[in-house]
Amino acid sequence: MRSCLVVLLMAAMLPGLAHARSWRPAHVVVVIEENHGYERIIGNPDAAFINELAARGALLTNSHGIQHPSQPNYLALFSGSTQGVTDDRPVPGTPLNGPNLGAALIAKGYTFAGYSEGLPAIGSLSLAAGGIYARKHNPWSNWQSDNPGPNQLPARVNRRLADFPSAFEALPTVAFVVPSLMNDEHGNGQITDANLIRVSNHWLKRHFGAYASWAIAHDSLLIVTWDEDNYTKANQIPTILVGAQVKPGRYDQALTHYNVLRMIEEFYVLPLAGASANAAPIASAVP
Repeated sequence: MRSCLVVLLMAAMLPGLAHARSWRPAHVVVVIEENHGYERIIGNPDAAFINELAARGALLTNSHGIQHPSQPNYLALFSGSTQGVTDDRPVPGTPLNGPNLGAALIAKGYTFAGYSEGLPAIGSLSLAAGGIYARKHNPWSNWQSDNPGPNQLPARVNRRLADFPSAFEALPTVAFVVPSLMNDEHGNGQITDANLIRVSNHWLKRHFGAYASWAIAHDSLLIVTWDEDNYTKANQIPTILVGAQVKPGRYDQALTHYNVLRMIEEFYVLPLAGASANAAPIASAVP
């Protein structure tokens, strides 16, 4: 009787597995932009390529960040939890050992890598570099360990944008991409907002225009989202899906980063991390 009770208690403590979707993309690339609300981007001619992606794919019109400022949103998207973080300061207690998307993929035999523009070197744990890289935008680094334990990640998954493969077949199963502070619409406070949007729009087209077309033809997916809006209470952001089995259109389901994480977990039938377990599946845009 006691052994049965122990088994039941252990089962109750284990995270539930995501339900399998009918589509399992060969590759998923998630690009994270910064600090702009839905109405500032969608329909803005300064964001012409971004709006072209929205027209080619699924535009999630009721998507929201978790909170302000930036860092909790990156953590939420990657791990289903803000990890108790409420600011952009270094995450305490690293390396963390809680569930996260990268470790879940690797445990199931898939692959993961995060690509940060301006990262000084593969595996770097620098807090900042060159005025263009900020670790607060690199959530996977908080699970990096030289001797990875449960849910921790090896240094090799913490990569530079320069390491992003030009042959897309060589991509990991899931890749996160973080542009530099000058290319992700964050800026340094010295550039006009309109120019920030134009620069990021050009950067996205130059770096991921080819991948967007390739994904449609090669059973893969591009997700472009924003961490948060420009500090409004609504925190409404654009989220765009472009890929082989994406159903083009506009979808008004209420979503947060937790729903996007859950969608990726469902593709690969991974354990549901943190709040993604209580997030509704993204219902109509992908099969």
